Amino acid sequence: MPGTTTNAQSVRNDGDVSNVRNVRKKTQIFFASTLYGAATLAAALDADCFEPADRRLLLVSNNSTNPETSPSLDTMPGFERLRGRFDGLLSWNETISPFHPGGWSPRQDDIPLWERHLRLLWGLGDDEVELAVESIQVNPSLALTQLFPGVPVDVYADGLMSYGPTRNKLDPLVGTRIRRLLHLDLVPGLRPLLLTEFDVEPQIIPTETFTAVLAELAEDQAGAEDLPELEAPALLLGQYLSALDILTAEEEERLHVTMVRGAAELGHRTIVFKPHPTAPARWSRLLEKEAGELGVELTVLDSPVLAEVLYQRMRPALVVGCFSTALLTASALYDLPVARTGTEVLLERLAPYQNSNRIPVTIVDALLPELTDKASVTGWTAPSRADIAERLTGLVTAVGYAMQAQIYPSLRPQAERYLSTQLDTHTWRYFKRRRLTSLALPGAIPSQLSFLPRNATVRRVARRARAVQRRIVKKKAAFG
Repeated sequence: MPGTTTNAQSVRNDGDVSNVRNVRKKTQIFFASTLYGAATLAAALDADCFEPADRRLLLVSNNSTNPETSPSLDTMPGFERLRGRFDGLLSWNETISPFHPGGWSPRQDDIPLWERHLRLLWGLGDDEVELAVESIQVNPSLALTQLFPGVPVDVYADGLMSYGPTRNKLDPLVGTRIRRLLHLDLVPGLRPLLLTEFDVEPQIIPTETFTAVLAELAEDQAGAEDLPELEAPALLLGQYLSALDILTAEEEERLHVTMVRGAAELGHRTIVFKPHPTAPARWSRLLEKEAGELGVELTVLDSPVLAEVLYQRMRPALVVGCFSTALLTASALYDLPVARTGTEVLLERLAPYQNSNRIPVTIVDALLPELTDKASVTGWTAPSRADIAERLTGLVTAVGYAMQAQIYPSLRPQAERYLSTQLDTHTWRYFKRRRLTSLALPGAIPSQLSFLPRNATVRRVARRARAVQRRIVKKKAAFG
């Protein structure tokens, strides 16, 4: 940029180099892969969470399994309401084509070439760059952060995973550049654990600002013709868990059927099912069959609209889901009745124990009423901030430490204290004995055997004993 070069040169001729940085433009790049994430960024901008900049660019990514056949967030109803907050729109998919955003990362030796390429392609020149990304521990956010080494990074969280530990150990060259964790106050009173290993401070995006952005989306008429005119239905949220290999397709079908039955048993005669955008259509047909047998009116939504838009347009009498973040936005942001189902099965099925979905499932299971417990659902009220802090802080800390003990060794005393005093028939569902044993935590082995030292010799003897036992069993089977 000629103007920048001339000004910088004149400063150097004057012998004052302290202001060279001031003549460089600042460009902020905001990365988003979902409309919900883009709305979160819009709310953060409206709340002045970011310093002024010469340019603000929105970089969108379609991370679906088949992005060629799935709509990108910039084509979804309501996006145009958000677009005006940014000076330009970029596509990550187009930038790295033909690679998939979730599977591509730069080779270390290629990073300087890639940065030069992106600065040319996106017209950045020698601008000072700042990044705001989601899910920093995985691609594509991690790849983008690596391509601009040394630049400051803000991470924003658009879901319940922010309350859990960082799922992978981050390179300090990335982690030490992170300034803040911007997040929504979905679980008032609970402090996010994400990125605390780098002393990253969380900052709440004001709830009223976020709901104002969502109100803009609800006012958008694009796609409104596809939404039914219903008053106070029961809204069921699908998540497509079989795509994550958490449940089989048949098990997820039965889960959705359980939602319909549960809502009907609670007296709801009008039900709306919001499927995951990539879920198979046959699930909807099965639900329609079940609804017909139960004598309830079922509407299956085809429009890729946010659940929060439905909250405003329909004001559901009940929101039902498994562990969707939308359950907490319904409760915390819109004061709607909610119910969960299937969480106990998921707590058992999630593998490995470090699975990043464990904290969202734990929070929903511990906080919200079970759909089949009619008294709990009808009598449930949202807990206070103090109540949430008392009920969840110790639990989430203990689960988080058990998930990522190597990343958060400082949490061990708190985890031990919780497990020593709070482990009972109900809270056992949040832990695995094998995991507790591997970390030598309370609850690992029966108390009468606690005198046994946990060391390599004991483990070696145990392995030999099991091997001998297996050989004896095989010999008995061979000789009848």
